[in-house]
Amino acid sequence: MAPSLNKPDPDKPDPNGHVSVDVEGRTLQLSNLDKVLFPAAGFTKSQVIDYYARIAPVLVPHVANRCMTVRRFPDGVDGDAFYSKRCPDYRPDWVATARGPGDKEIDFCRIDEAATLVWLANLAALELHAPMAKADDLENPSMLVFDLDPGEPATIIECCQVALYLREVLDSVKLVGFAKTSGSKGLQVYVPLNGQHSHAHASSFALACGQLLTKQHPTQVLVSMAKADRTGKVFVDWSQNSRHKTTAAVYSLRAKQTPTVSTPVTWDEVAKGAEGFVLSFVTDEVLDRVDQMGDLFAKTLTLRQDLPVSGQDSDS
Repeated sequence: MAPSLNKPDPDKPDPNGHVSVDVEGRTLQLSNLDKVLFPAAGFTKSQVIDYYARIAPVLVPHVANRCMTVRRFPDGVDGDAFYSKRCPDYRPDWVATARGPGDKEIDFCRIDEAATLVWLANLAALELHAPMAKADDLENPSMLVFDLDPGEPATIIECCQVALYLREVLDSVKLVGFAKTSGSKGLQVYVPLNGQHSHAHASSFALACGQLLTKQHPTQVLVSMAKADRTGKVFVDWSQNSRHKTTAAVYSLRAKQTPTVSTPVTWDEVAKGAEGFVLSFVTDEVLDRVDQMGDLFAKTLTLRQDLPVSGQDSDS
């Protein structure tokens, strides 16, 4: 994969310590490039920016035209962090924005090009969180997500087992799902829609699938929101399909001790994960995977699928 960032030369900063770089014709000023953002791994801000620049060709299509929420870590993953929905007033004039869902009128950043991704990385926006609907069609989710969250002592291994059960359910109604690691503890399965569906329809279908799995595998799966009930089980979080919710975007970094990434995986890898192989990937591994395997999530951008009619397809 060819980098889309002309790498900064740390030996040639301006008098303020800024380094000027070109990203696909946009000029950006980067700062504090040597600052360590992942202390346990010695992973610097420069490496964060470099990762996002290099992964941009496959990442940007998945987040473009969406109202993005970012999670910023100005002092690194061991410091204080905050979620940022409103796109900063000091953004460059070429950073696209869109009015998003919710009670407040907020203009969110849109990551429609690599330069915006690099600009956000320079703000220590380590995590990118995307809604299911696009900015120009907020009432119509383009995809559905099952967020599989393990309750200790369960791990991603148990999530892989539940993902395989879920795949059988999807197969039974002729739907194709795509799996990715959350980059944190769990696993997520996305069902591309790319048609006309309401958030209520997506949520009700996801809940119905989760309820079926709890009946079939009651000792392994639950759909209850109560954290006290989750010990040793995998929570199928169907509520992530609500209009105002977001989920860690594919290829997003996660704020863990090492720079792990929310990474697309094959179903063969999920099957190996269910047998004990721990699925976890850091930045260099993800870049190598894309070079070797391409974008395993590419089909989610175009595959059109229809959810079964539930009789509840009306959004409130």
